[in-house]
Amino acid sequence: MPGMVLFGRRWAFASDDLVFPGLFELFLRVLWWIGILALYLMHRGKLDCAGGVLLSSYLIVLMVLLAVVICTVSAIVHVSMKGTICNPGPRKSMSKLLYIRLALFLPEMVWASLGAAWIASGVQCDKTVVNGIIATVIVSWIIIASTVVTIFIVFDPLGGKIAPHSSAGPNHLDGHESSQLLNGLKTAAASVWEARIKFLCCCIGKDDHTRVAFSSTAELFSTCFSDTDLVPSDIAAGLALLHQQQDNIRNNQEPHEVISHSPEPSQEADLDAELENCRHYMQFAAAAYGWPLYIYRNQFTGLWKIGGDCCRNRTTEYDLVGGDRLSCHFGSILQTTGLQYRDFIHISFHDKVYELPFLVALDHRKEAIVVAVRGTMSLQDILTDLSAENETLNLECEVQDCSAHKGISQAARYVYRRLVNDGILSQAFSIAPEYRLVIVGHSLGAGAAALLAIMLRQSHPQVRCYAFSPPRGLLSKSLYEYSKSFIVSVVLGDDVIPRLSVTNLEDLKRRLLRVIAHCNKPKYKILLHGCWYELFGGDPDNLPTELDGGDRGDLTQPLLAEQSLLTHWSPAYSCSSDSPLESPTKYPPLYPPGRIIHLEEEGTSGRFCCCSAAHYRAKWSHESEFSRILIGPKMLTDHMPDILMRALDSVVSDRAACISCPAGGGANVDVV
Repeated sequence: MPGMVLFGRRWAFASDDLVFPGLFELFLRVLWWIGILALYLMHRGKLDCAGGVLLSSYLIVLMVLLAVVICTVSAIVHVSMKGTICNPGPRKSMSKLLYIRLALFLPEMVWASLGAAWIASGVQCDKTVVNGIIATVIVSWIIIASTVVTIFIVFDPLGGKIAPHSSAGPNHLDGHESSQLLNGLKTAAASVWEARIKFLCCCIGKDDHTRVAFSSTAELFSTCFSDTDLVPSDIAAGLALLHQQQDNIRNNQEPHEVISHSPEPSQEADLDAELENCRHYMQFAAAAYGWPLYIYRNQFTGLWKIGGDCCRNRTTEYDLVGGDRLSCHFGSILQTTGLQYRDFIHISFHDKVYELPFLVALDHRKEAIVVAVRGTMSLQDILTDLSAENETLNLECEVQDCSAHKGISQAARYVYRRLVNDGILSQAFSIAPEYRLVIVGHSLGAGAAALLAIMLRQSHPQVRCYAFSPPRGLLSKSLYEYSKSFIVSVVLGDDVIPRLSVTNLEDLKRRLLRVIAHCNKPKYKILLHGCWYELFGGDPDNLPTELDGGDRGDLTQPLLAEQSLLTHWSPAYSCSSDSPLESPTKYPPLYPPGRIIHLEEEGTSGRFCCCSAAHYRAKWSHESEFSRILIGPKMLTDHMPDILMRALDSVVSDRAACISCPAGGGANVDVV
């Protein structure tokens, strides 16, 4: 639903967003009205005192005023329940009701002020009556203050620019005017987002890298939904519908649509070897997070195990590993990896925009020099993640299109300079010249590790990289193909990060628009059903949408309802549900690194069941399987490094236990 237009500007809420807030206010107002009525009837005889007439008048007028407010709020809730997200016609009286409701705040404020003044004048009446009236005055001001905060939250800084066009629809503008409007909105939105980001990140400094990251992040946010007229509740309803639609498609998928066959023995052995390597090197990727992840994984014993290292002065050891004040980090790294402090060449927790913490260690078990890059753990890292423009890399390899994610490539270049220019790798190879180089990382660290491996490929041809839960929007197509020979990525379940790219966000936006436009239920029912479905599950066949059966494929043209969700006809919006989106030049399609091992959950361990262990199967997957963002309760938790570590342990243990099983009985592996 397009945002409400009040006082000549658009606001960040729709006319069907007032059901739940209205019911909550109605509940409080009715309780308040009953309490005041009980106070008046029970203590009416105790108001025969100095100032009692004023207090009696205050209570009577307040009850009348509350009754009028209750009737108005009831009407707002009733009207807000009508229609659907894209059919606001039955709610056309909402703006008038809101004007009436806002007008009632004026007498409420006046009466609350008078009540406060009368109480402050020292009325000599029964203490119970005075306390009751003090409570009513306090409640009045709390509700008024809450309303002011709500108005501040739903205020849209761009509302004055969007409002003149939102009611007229997209077709009243020609192509040139539409393009001008789009550019103007994006510029204004970028300025607003940059101001917000600077406010949120005011404590991280203002060097050149930070300023560039602010600008890049603001531009990314302004690109995402600047050409739509969606409010936050529309997006929440759309995500709920998409999840149910996605589960419905999965349940109705025909067996012949699933391409699965027994792997060749060489592929099976390769998968087993790589899974064992992944389980081993994931410990280093987790260690790079330092003590916070260790304490999180060992909530009862972690602090006790590393507490001594937090206070111990190890000057010699700090010098050995680079001179950083590591405090609790060193103890957690030793506990996670099982190595000795002498096995570490360098540990750095220096953290700035485009500059990631990393460690270099000697892994004698695998005879490898391991470089582990830390993932996202600070505001600086988030800004690095969100600098998602495409950047050309200067690589000494026979790849034509050497481009990658800007922020992550800058971070990889920083680590590369530290390793090469500061002589860290030279020092490591001088100690263990026969060892091979292995680079690992999780999340943002996985992306940086993959790019770092590509940068070091020429000087270290035997380099290997294990990227755990890497972002999808990382490498150009040619670099993705080039990286398959020495990079292995691991993706767990429905993890959103390996599916996250600007292109996939555009696809998600298009799917949101379509599922919202085709919905035939009011928003409050969608949200209630969605919450129930997320918490307790249910039948996804009860999807509240008009797209049933074969009709789904016939809707290749956008409905009028879809057009109403656009501030203008956006060129980025694709009418066909199967056609690829045309990504902006700054955000071309990017791909995950290397070959991909996908750990899929078998069956279900329950939505929120923490006591039962999930079981996974491993398979080699193609990057196209991660070309769409999946909505689900585990799309975020599957990205957590501790969950991934447990999944790898489970898969490797299960496969090892099935080595002696009959042929075909234990190797449940798909090859794509």
